[in-house]
Amino acid sequence: MTRAHQLETTLRTLKLSGMLDTLDVRLGQAQAGELGHLEFLQRLCEDEIARRDATAITRRVRQARFEQAATIEDFDFGYNPKIPAARIRDLATGRYITAGQSIILHGPVGVGKTHIAQALAHHACRHGHTAIFTKTSRLLADLAGGHADRTWGSRLRKWAKPDVLVLDDFAMRDLTTSHADDIYELVTERASRSLILTSNRRPEDWYPLFPNPVVAESILDRLINTAHTIHLDGRSYRSTRRPPQEPDPASTTNARSTRKTPEPTAG
Repeated sequence: MTRAHQLETTLRTLKLSGMLDTLDVRLGQAQAGELGHLEFLQRLCEDEIARRDATAITRRVRQARFEQAATIEDFDFGYNPKIPAARIRDLATGRYITAGQSIILHGPVGVGKTHIAQALAHHACRHGHTAIFTKTSRLLADLAGGHADRTWGSRLRKWAKPDVLVLDDFAMRDLTTSHADDIYELVTERASRSLILTSNRRPEDWYPLFPNPVVAESILDRLINTAHTIHLDGRSYRSTRRPPQEPDPASTTNARSTRKTPEPTAG
């Protein structure tokens, strides 16, 4: 076995494949006199750190279960100038996570609430935080299943664990007593962790959706008073993705058949 093969085996044994991936490049730089001995070792160590960071980000993004690969960078703020771009970019720094604060994005359909929510959570993953994205209805269905098979506690802990939990389409419809109780327990369990909620309704319109006003006040006081509330307004982005409409052949044929044929004139 050559010395190069021995080194390769050693690096793989130590799980330092980041060094192995760039070893030839760094050796070439050292042989060309561009790197001294200490610089050579430092660069290899930095390559390993970069590989591990990239692998960790990929793992966190995969575990977040995003519907789409959304980022702040690829969101078209120019399409709707009313959307507070500076405020959203400031939230992307993640200070709300360390402060244990939440984010509420509300407004009409199609203005980008789900995209921005996922983008903020994606940035959290890129900065070392864990996140999970889900539709609110799916979370409630999952917790309801826990009541049925006696796994409710473990399911609640699963949703309470990530640093950021995105609940998309929150407050879509009236809640049952069981659903309201589950939300209360979730919010309580996540007291020091961040939520990102998207909703078509204003937060002040959420109260009537809860069957018990006392439970509603307890839940929403915790949610709303510790959250950055942002109203998104403007045109629907979905209209820009609408495929071109082809003329209906049947309607064209019918239109032609209804035309009156001019009567011949006497010659």
